[in-house]
Amino acid sequence: MNAAPADQIRLLDVQALDVRLSQLAHKRKSLPEHAEIDSLTADLAQLRDLLVASQTEESDTAREQTKAEQDVDLVRQRAVRDQQRLDSGAVTSPKDLESLQREITSLAKRQGDLEDIVLEVMERRESAQERVTELTARVSAVQAKADDATARRDAATKELDEEAATVTKERELVAGSVPADLLKLYDKLRAQSGGVGAARLYQRRCEGCRLELNITEVNDVKAASPEAVLRCENCHRILVRTAESGL
Repeated sequence: MNAAPADQIRLLDVQALDVRLSQLAHKRKSLPEHAEIDSLTADLAQLRDLLVASQTEESDTAREQTKAEQDVDLVRQRAVRDQQRLDSGAVTSPKDLESLQREITSLAKRQGDLEDIVLEVMERRESAQERVTELTARVSAVQAKADDATARRDAATKELDEEAATVTKERELVAGSVPADLLKLYDKLRAQSGGVGAARLYQRRCEGCRLELNITEVNDVKAASPEAVLRCENCHRILVRTAESGL
């Protein structure tokens, strides 16, 4: 394949722009905010699970407390009725009086036991409420960090995308001035060679593979027509000659 030396040199400009686009894409993908957001998102998920569990515990203990307080109230009401019967003098039978007094005593003990249960449940509910408050604050704090990281990521991404759009337009303009067959070969080689399809020959060294040409290869390059599209014998990329090739 033949191409004007100026067209071959423009191919290096296309290559430089493609390298820049690759760098921008890599930088966009590797923004530290990505890992930060992933970590914060994982922390949020864990904290929210803990918060839901604590809220459920608080709700359960609230119902348990209500039930225990109702039980205490029922026993208290029963004890009040029994005491009123005892005090009214309506019960005259010694046996019935003894039975009524035993029941009042039993109810007093039962009421005390139930009140202890109420206190124990209240303590558990208070602990659950404190845990809910703590976790709610932690969720809010981590969410704020995640929002900040997301905003920073979006700003950095926007800046990189804008630069990539500018470079892409420039690449289109420069590539449009390169012969179609030469550009097709370049694109093919670039896809096969890690994103580099054309390399400058600098001081007898291919800047694609960084290997120096041997004497035979140097003589072949010297003998080649300026319009000939050369390929590196080592990496097979297009080898572009310039005034600094050292020939």
